[in-house]
Amino acid sequence: MAAILVVATSILADVAAAVDLLNRMRLEEKIGQMMQIYCSVASPEVTKKHFIGSILRGVVNVPPQKDSAETWINMVNDLQKGSLSTRLGIPLIFGIGAVHGHNNVYKATIFPHNSYEEINPYEIEGVNILMDPELVKRIVAATALEVRATGIPYVFAPCIAVTKINCTYLMIDMNTSQFMLALNSILIFRASSNSYESYSEDPKIVQAMSEIIPGLQGEIPANSEKGVSFVAGNKKVVACAKHFVGDGGTMKGINENNTVINKHGLLSIHMPGHYDSIIKGVATIMVSYSSWNRVKMHANCDLITGFLKNTLRFRGFVIPDWEGIDRITSPPHANYSYSIQAGIKFINDLTFLVKNGVIPVSRIDDAVKRILLIKFVMGLFEEPLALIWEEILVLLKNGESAEKLLLPLPKKASKIFVGGSHADNLGYQCGGWTMEWQGISGSNFTEGTTIRTAITNTLSAFSYAIIVVGEQPYAETIGESLNLTIPEPGPSTITNVCGVVKCVVIILSGRPDVIQPFVLLIDALVAAWLPGTEGQGVADVLFGDYGFTGKLSRTWYKTVDQLPMNVGDAHYDPLFPFGFGLTTTPKKSN
Repeated sequence: MAAILVVATSILADVAAAVDLLNRMRLEEKIGQMMQIYCSVASPEVTKKHFIGSILRGVVNVPPQKDSAETWINMVNDLQKGSLSTRLGIPLIFGIGAVHGHNNVYKATIFPHNSYEEINPYEIEGVNILMDPELVKRIVAATALEVRATGIPYVFAPCIAVTKINCTYLMIDMNTSQFMLALNSILIFRASSNSYESYSEDPKIVQAMSEIIPGLQGEIPANSEKGVSFVAGNKKVVACAKHFVGDGGTMKGINENNTVINKHGLLSIHMPGHYDSIIKGVATIMVSYSSWNRVKMHANCDLITGFLKNTLRFRGFVIPDWEGIDRITSPPHANYSYSIQAGIKFINDLTFLVKNGVIPVSRIDDAVKRILLIKFVMGLFEEPLALIWEEILVLLKNGESAEKLLLPLPKKASKIFVGGSHADNLGYQCGGWTMEWQGISGSNFTEGTTIRTAITNTLSAFSYAIIVVGEQPYAETIGESLNLTIPEPGPSTITNVCGVVKCVVIILSGRPDVIQPFVLLIDALVAAWLPGTEGQGVADVLFGDYGFTGKLSRTWYKTVDQLPMNVGDAHYDPLFPFGFGLTTTPKKSN
């Protein structure tokens, strides 16, 4: 009982402090707190003059830098000092897109994208699969430490989208126009370029992966009130559940498109991850670029204010996606009052709108109180300045039969050919959202081990081939594809090499690709997804230090003509089904 009393007292104290500070603020100071600006236009003078509440460092149009942790800390602290020199000394909160490790920073560990881990049995649609949210929690806890080590307390992660497009649920309660839109998505489907940002096509898996929230922020105290945000000290970071809501279910899989679904479908498929994130104390939620039944999410007052804040009792603050409020109107920038009334905290200039009664002061106060509360909860006022792979890989094919397995490979072999466009390229291993928005090709932008180097390090000598092929890095709209094929020279390499020698093909991709034409040529096939900087983990599994245990968290289709297709559909006939994955036994205990 005493512990509960302490928690409640702390929360009430933070709320009281936020309200007290809010009551002493002028309008321009409140508006400044609602602004988040890009670091390239930020300076101590700017943060002081405009009372800036937040700064972000993204990966858009920013070349990768080999800056040290100390350089990052000094940059953040210099900007913070500008805020601390204002009349009320309200510290700013610096945010960064650490979506698979501290992926903007030199020498940081880049963890795999869409890290779908498998340990605990879990049945979905009659398929018994395995997963390990606790391992993901440990991964993001390590990320939180690396982010804090650079002086940054806020990350724009995790993505809890459900990448599921299924016309059977789209057609519930539709009018004629909506039905035609759904029918059109069957005829022309474009695979989502955001697939690798999500954990699965199944909402139960995504919901379970909300364990990322306590991994980043810390475990919420027992018996804490639902919706109350929590951050456990200076070794943890503020998390951001994104994107609210339905961004994984857009028509044709197109980024920022319209999600056509009734309310029951929205709440049962796309909302569960947000439910659990709020219960686990997530401090911020980012709104989606997408629309729900043609209403832009950034302007959806019913869902953001009515449902998220009032029904779910979310007590943190809501943040727009990159220039999200600019995309509400046509032309862009035409009317910011839409997004503010919907509950978004960011605006360039609200003074005129507030003074002329377009935006009520109560709306401003609600946003600012939430921002201040999170800053108190995370201890930013007390300490504003910073102080100076076996479960991910999925084995899809292994030899001609159970008696003629190829994997694991022997480490002693007379000669091995290692090749393919992705064999010796850290950038291709890491994918998009790594140093730059669209990712980067090459291996000199950070430190790590390519798969080719790892295989070479593993072998004592060089009678088979290991081919590493896949997609080039991409993010969001630029990665959308109508054919979902592996680009050349990948197909040619598989045909030329696997036709004459036993071969293992490793595919690096952020989503399933069309590989059916090559499966008969390939002796062993591994989906490595986007494994990050540490290629040695791939080699360890290939050569039997660890066994394959990974399972597919999304359906691997035969052709794009089958799409959309999800587990449970009547026409379900995949190349490899949801939950599929062969296993191997380690050659040694480790």
